[in-house]
Amino acid sequence: MDKLKRIWGYFRPHKINLILSIIFSLVVAGTTGATAYIIKPALDGIFINQDKEKLSIIPLIIILLYTLKGISRFFQNFLLRKTGQKVIQTIRNELLEKIIILPMKFFSKNSTGMLMSRITNDIYVIQDAIPSAISLFRESITIIVLAGVVLNQELILGSIALFVVPLLIYPIVYLGKKVKKYSKRGQEKMGDISSLLQEIFSGIKVVKAFTNEEKEKEKFKKVNDKFVNDQIKMIIYDEISSPLLEFFGALGIAFIVYYGGQQVLNGSTTPGTFFSFLAALALMYEPFKRLNRANSKVQAAIGAAERVFGLMDINNEILEKDGYLECKAQGKEITFKNVYFKYEDDEDFILKEINLNLKPGTTVALVGSSGAGKSTLVNLLPRFYDITDGSICIGGTDIRNFKIHSLRRNIGIVSQEPFLFNDSIKNNIAYGLDNVLEEDIIMAAKAAYAHDFILDLPYGYNTFIGERGVRLSGGQRQRITIARALLKNPPILILDEATSALDTESEKIVQKALENLMKGRTSFVIAHRLSTILNADMIVVLKNGKIEATGKHKDLISISSTYKTLYDMQFKNG
Repeated sequence: MDKLKRIWGYFRPHKINLILSIIFSLVVAGTTGATAYIIKPALDGIFINQDKEKLSIIPLIIILLYTLKGISRFFQNFLLRKTGQKVIQTIRNELLEKIIILPMKFFSKNSTGMLMSRITNDIYVIQDAIPSAISLFRESITIIVLAGVVLNQELILGSIALFVVPLLIYPIVYLGKKVKKYSKRGQEKMGDISSLLQEIFSGIKVVKAFTNEEKEKEKFKKVNDKFVNDQIKMIIYDEISSPLLEFFGALGIAFIVYYGGQQVLNGSTTPGTFFSFLAALALMYEPFKRLNRANSKVQAAIGAAERVFGLMDINNEILEKDGYLECKAQGKEITFKNVYFKYEDDEDFILKEINLNLKPGTTVALVGSSGAGKSTLVNLLPRFYDITDGSICIGGTDIRNFKIHSLRRNIGIVSQEPFLFNDSIKNNIAYGLDNVLEEDIIMAAKAAYAHDFILDLPYGYNTFIGERGVRLSGGQRQRITIARALLKNPPILILDEATSALDTESEKIVQKALENLMKGRTSFVIAHRLSTILNADMIVVLKNGKIEATGKHKDLISISSTYKTLYDMQFKNG
């Protein structure tokens, strides 16, 4: 009920449509009962008493009843389905709004495919919750109306016939719980399928390069088999209700035909009364089937809601501790004071005793072996993760006191794997900025040494570059991201191995672009090629999460064994 109440919160703004739908459902229930009731005057009046007046009126009444029923059913279903689509739209928007602002820690634990499944598959299931609940109401009213017809025609026989109704409730409830269980499991497996597909398609070049198509197909088949097995179990419990209802219904109708037939033969009741009674009883069968289907949809929706609302209820530890100050980092020094960091409370510290003091405009290079903590350190500055202990300050103010979005607007990032969107080059360069002049975009591209190759493309700056910029070379993609950072014009810059994936020729061009980008900015540079950072104002050597030494290249050669080892590996043996 808690989940249904929460789902109802999304349907509440559309309550006028729902009220109208309920009214139309009452008309459907009433016309169904009237259809059964009219059989008595039709049989007794027309065929037994040979009343010609009723022969003229009753067919018109039947046409009217079925027309009214059809119109009412159309508007009821239209309003429900329209409302369901509106609710899906709202929940989908809210879910994306929630997910997109969650901290990086969340994305490191959850796959893209799983998140896509929540936003698509699970929300689609939720839309049936309230409409199906209204269907439960409609079918219940229909059953009550028909039960009234049954009891009105034959009180004793009707009471005996309706005695079986409570017996039908238990299997509907029991089977509904089973449907919920396997529907929820199926939705989880659908998330696994989405994750695997996303992984396969994103890494298709690797799959093909290692001729691993067969293994990926087998992996997918296993996940797909688990999903289908749960779906089959859900179908079994969903469909087994029909034969159960038919069996109980057949028992009741068989008894009534036998007993009621004797009543007619004995003259205790008229054929019209008996067949009206029998029709009402028979018409109750379909509402019971629809009642079961509606209950199954409600249970499946509750299972999906548990997963969707579980995401919506995740605490956003970064935004919950959002600051209140606007960040203006231009000309401000940056200090790391005794910083410690670990990803989880039960893990070891990744960074320990980090102390740095950087003057504005300084270029600081971070070096060390893989896993030393270089990328982790720079990820703390834009608060992708919050430090465990200590403080990071800009101009003497703890970065946790700044508004998170204001802080990040002061930081530009160029990473090892440049990410571009399936959009035009112009929009990729201007990403995240409003009302950007085209001449500013061109100026940024020129400074990034990207202008010439852009003009050689079919549509210049309006050329669409495909998913992740697949239509461009690695060096071209990197220069677009540098142009993007130049246009943003941040006072703080993070270069996370920005040239490590490039060939020598591309690296030279990108390095020139990076030099333009770094002018006048406080820059953090991570580079495994020491040749690119020999002239840095400060080189910080990290080892096992701690600072081993800081200084310029000529000093570190003699005081840092880690730096000397890295230098010797790249220059003496190169």
